[in-house]
Amino acid sequence: MWYTVYKYNFSFIIKVLRKLVFFVYFTQCSVYSMMYVVLNMKSTKMKRGKNMIISCANEKGGTGKTSTTALLGWELASLGHSTLLVDCDPQSNLTDLMIKTKSQENTEITIDPSLFALLINHRDLKEGIIRIKDNLSLLPVASDMNLFSRWVDKQELTEKEKVTYLKEALGSIKKDYDFIFLDVSPTMSLTNDNVFMACDWLIIMLQTQQRSLLGAKSFLEYLQTNLINMFDSKVDVLGILPVLTKGQSKIDNSVLKSAISEFGENNLFTNVITAMERVKRFDLTGITEDHKNVWDKATHSVYTAVAKELVNRLGVK
Repeated sequence: MWYTVYKYNFSFIIKVLRKLVFFVYFTQCSVYSMMYVVLNMKSTKMKRGKNMIISCANEKGGTGKTSTTALLGWELASLGHSTLLVDCDPQSNLTDLMIKTKSQENTEITIDPSLFALLINHRDLKEGIIRIKDNLSLLPVASDMNLFSRWVDKQELTEKEKVTYLKEALGSIKKDYDFIFLDVSPTMSLTNDNVFMACDWLIIMLQTQQRSLLGAKSFLEYLQTNLINMFDSKVDVLGILPVLTKGQSKIDNSVLKSAISEFGENNLFTNVITAMERVKRFDLTGITEDHKNVWDKATHSVYTAVAKELVNRLGVK
């Protein structure tokens, strides 16, 4: 099963579905929204395989985007897939986590040049990449990334060129990796527009809280209205990834039921992420993988299951 955010000018949608979606869009009667429709589809034209750029996204903060990005990258690398993590968030939480992880080797790491410096000086992004472990590398960010939105907005570029600046820069390294993950802040900005325009796929993070569900719906509306309709973005939604806040509480189950009603059960990942203290510890120590430690093993097993499902959804062998 493959999943995509519907664009009403797709040539391969059969006429009946096209008329139905036009009706939903213009009459504002869809249970999802007048702005977007998530469809469960099969199409030979959809993006499959490797060399994919992915971002874990939600308009609401605190949904586990950065931790999931880091650990999915880690597990995919362990499964033998060459993976690059690109931190596009000026808060640099992903960078801090991966630097702490690398520092366990007593390796001194310097972030120079920064991602922002590479972008504005039209330099090859390879210059900033740091190896973390076999099959896993990091393109770190610094606080100067705060300036990117203002900088690119002042350039003599068309509106579409402004939102695809990062995509063009990533083009030179995309073929070098099976997966590239872009981490972003939850704030909608020109920087985030650049990230989502660069992506082939988005994983919508859904913490089992009502605000997170509303944030997911709002984000999809933004995606459809501001990037797909305006700039013909080719981004697709790989699935909704639930993050359970308290295991299987009544609230968790209630929000999951609402999500299934909103998006369709097939559009939710079968595997879910549960709140784990070990993930919080990783923020202090860096990612550890002690095969004799029961907590390390349990944490990695959860993210490995999600990583395998991601690979399966993309049809990667």
